[in-house]
Amino acid sequence: MTVHQTDRQIFRLAIPAFFALVAEPLFLLTDTAIVGRLGTPELAGVGIAAVVMQTAVGLCVFLAYGTTAGVSRHLGAGDARRALALGADGIWLAVGLGVLLTTVLLTVTGPLVDAFGVGEAVAGHAQDYLVVALLGVTPLLVMLAATGVLRGLQDTRTPLWVAVGGNAVNVVLNLVLVFGYGPFPALGVAGSALGSVIAQVLSAAVLVAVVVRAARAEGASLAPDLPGIRDAGRASVPLVVRTLALRAALVVGAWAVASSGDPEGEAVAAHQVAFTIWTFLVFALDAIAIAAQTLTGHALGAGDRDRTRELTRRMIRWGWASGVVAGLVLAASSPWLGPLFSQDPAVHELLVPILLVAALSQPMAGVVFVLDGVLIGAGDGRFLAWAGVWTLVAYVPPVLAVPLLVTQAQSLLWIWILFSGLFMGVRCAVLLHRARGERWMVLGAS
Repeated sequence: MTVHQTDRQIFRLAIPAFFALVAEPLFLLTDTAIVGRLGTPELAGVGIAAVVMQTAVGLCVFLAYGTTAGVSRHLGAGDARRALALGADGIWLAVGLGVLLTTVLLTVTGPLVDAFGVGEAVAGHAQDYLVVALLGVTPLLVMLAATGVLRGLQDTRTPLWVAVGGNAVNVVLNLVLVFGYGPFPALGVAGSALGSVIAQVLSAAVLVAVVVRAARAEGASLAPDLPGIRDAGRASVPLVVRTLALRAALVVGAWAVASSGDPEGEAVAAHQVAFTIWTFLVFALDAIAIAAQTLTGHALGAGDRDRTRELTRRMIRWGWASGVVAGLVLAASSPWLGPLFSQDPAVHELLVPILLVAALSQPMAGVVFVLDGVLIGAGDGRFLAWAGVWTLVAYVPPVLAVPLLVTQAQSLLWIWILFSGLFMGVRCAVLLHRARGERWMVLGAS
């Protein structure tokens, strides 16, 4: 395959993946705007509930990543039937985990909300939302697993259309169920949660139907296979550890900002805005990582070491180039982004320097996310787990020391320098070192 063909294949997979990734947060903003019209306590309650939901579902992102790697590897080996049977195991694992998580979280909803220390009105709205929204955990996890199957089959367009259609339904249902319309009573925050659950169930049903049709075409078994489900669960453990390490780094950074002495909240607000912008840029870079997962698994499954090496080189260039573009756009727009999120001049003043720091790190971040995708596609989860833990160990002490060593005015900037330079820099160095070696390039279907 020529370089031109490789780039075209990466582009074909990455562009739909990007829009699918961006669709959900954009519609989440719409949901927030709808609930915000009810009042501040309702919005705050939904915000607390969203943290619980996003944490629970976010820790299960391995259902997409692990399934993509396994399916693409078997597809590359020419065994589409086994690839789809493995995908079915991933979906059954998602069902089991979803039921377990829903049951556990429903029993501790009250203590979870109380842990945030909010007032009675806000806590009430948070519980009202969570009790309904938790019913959507299982379909959300099934969506992750089914999306992973389709990505492994090199189909990123179907998840895109399902994401757009499902979220459009979500917006309509939210408007009807939150405020009431015709025969439908106004349900407030519970209506927002119910609309989301219905949209999630419909989206999961469509994705599963596509997978089932593909499995039947190949004669693959769709029945629960306990050994296969156990294998999928065991293979997912390292990816869970990796995700926990990444989230811990983000939590530690936020805690350091909050503890640096910020009575008016400007630093925390600026940090939140910067993190929101940074997260949006991650979607663009992560789309290339998804292409890397799919193509790397396929090449290794086909036993093509040279193709895998060439793909890795091209992916690194794509990640670097995308990071350069993202960094330039972020740097150029940094003076105007603050007013979009806050009316406080103090927040604007704090925001510009940390956005420039984040902009400088985008090329490196592009390489990090792409290599994450390459190694996930290769099934190198154990290395990624240990790399995440040791990077976290290197990052935490200096970040926690920042409030003790510099002034309050300097703390926020130094925390972002450490995150963008140290945390992302160590990750980049470790992943590049691994990619240059041969141990992760295990050939064949296994």
